[in-house]
Amino acid sequence: MELGKGGLRKAFPDHWSFLLGELALYSFLVLVLTGVYLTFFFDPGMDESPYTGSYAPLRGNLVSQAFASVLRISFDVRGGLLLRQIHHWGALVFVAAIGCHLLRIFFTGAFRRPREVNWTIGVTLFMLALLEGFCGYSLPDDLLSGTGLRTFQGIVLSTPVVGTYLSFFLFGGQYPGLDIIPRMYAAHILLLPGLLIALISVHLMLVVHLKHTQWATPGRTNRNVVGKPLFPQYAAKSIGLFLLVGGVLTLLSALLQINPIWEVGPYRADTVSIDAQPDWYVGFLEGALRLMPAAETNLWGHTIVWDVFIPGIGLPLALFGVLYAYPFFERWIGGDTGEHHLCDRPRNQPTRTALGAAGVCFYAVLLFAGGQDVLAYVLKLPVEALTYTFRGAVFLLPAFAYWATKRLCLGLQAADRRQLLEGDGTGEVRRGAAGGYQEVRTPLPAETAYRLLVRDAPRPRTDGVEPGRFFRRHRLRNALSAWYFRDRVELPTTAKQRRRAAAAITGPEKDSRAPSGNP
Repeated sequence: MELGKGGLRKAFPDHWSFLLGELALYSFLVLVLTGVYLTFFFDPGMDESPYTGSYAPLRGNLVSQAFASVLRISFDVRGGLLLRQIHHWGALVFVAAIGCHLLRIFFTGAFRRPREVNWTIGVTLFMLALLEGFCGYSLPDDLLSGTGLRTFQGIVLSTPVVGTYLSFFLFGGQYPGLDIIPRMYAAHILLLPGLLIALISVHLMLVVHLKHTQWATPGRTNRNVVGKPLFPQYAAKSIGLFLLVGGVLTLLSALLQINPIWEVGPYRADTVSIDAQPDWYVGFLEGALRLMPAAETNLWGHTIVWDVFIPGIGLPLALFGVLYAYPFFERWIGGDTGEHHLCDRPRNQPTRTALGAAGVCFYAVLLFAGGQDVLAYVLKLPVEALTYTFRGAVFLLPAFAYWATKRLCLGLQAADRRQLLEGDGTGEVRRGAAGGYQEVRTPLPAETAYRLLVRDAPRPRTDGVEPGRFFRRHRLRNALSAWYFRDRVELPTTAKQRRRAAAAITGPEKDSRAPSGNP
């Protein structure tokens, strides 16, 4: 009984940014509900026969069972087109919500101890969501999704030594084979959803066990959780969000057409769809493939196709490798093993924020490069010129984004310092005795000052670099630590403010080891 009451009184944060994870959860629920309905009518077979359905322009054309069943869902099943479009829009929102949720976790430092495992689960969920979306996108067997499958098969073939064997295994023989759509269908409705549901359950259990992070405001420290209770306040808001997500997806699906496969027709291996761009979440792979210069190497009778292998396999592995390793990298160079339950303001971690901005910029350049043919047509520019422009931008723009974001963060820190020193402006201007004009300023409210002063800004490590040592240990780690934590703007604080800020960021493990007589 007491356990149930404690669960109902669990505190949840009320800041809007914490709803991004729930947005992903509820869009996933919409996907499950609409996917179950669509499963009753979809046939994943790849055997071809003349089309005899309701869509007159395609009658008599050879189409696969998968393509014909999607047309039947769209034109003959009551509510089928609406539910199919809700499912597609829901998939786009699901992946976008996970991506935004991960960015929120990254920029606020909510991946730090004790949440490294939950970060790892979140990155895995993002990867599985990409695979799930790609499998679902490929099921209709239309010309657009078939072009994507052909690209996927080329990436598989680029795997050194075992590429041809992997392709034969996945496709059930020579491309396109008769097995790839049924196998993707099984993965789409059984394997990947099962993994997603299991990992989401573990993710939520860890959130309940570890508690939420929170923004630094008076009364909120690294040792407590302040927020709205689960019932009734947070439950009402959460249910409202679920209904809002379902309503918006339904409205989008009713008003905005998406993936009209009847316009591009069934897949033919000897035909390529024009304006062939995949859904946005795998668009960066398309862009990387288009930008990579031609390069291959012949070794011992095996050809390594670098212009496909590096962007198609190397880039995703590097991307997820960095995401998995980042929390442990930051802990290694910082040497901080304490618990963190207060969110960082992104400006207070300029290097981390700049790295995140550079990564987002890198992704955006690849995404735009994936549609360089459409951009060339719309902007009346040569495709070759755009390709070379994007090749330069993929290196230059992330570097510029890193520099500009870091300078912006330091500028915002300087603005915080000025605000602490001078207070808030009132909008009232007075003329002094010397004839000059000056704005009247008032001291900062206690809540604002607390938010500015409570920040976790570690100093660079200096282990093993004492003068006179014959062998200097930790040289690489210290150099990385200096690069990562060196740049900051010191804030003007009194001794009392420093003690208060230190008490707020002190973790529970330090607090539990403190002598009982300490304040």
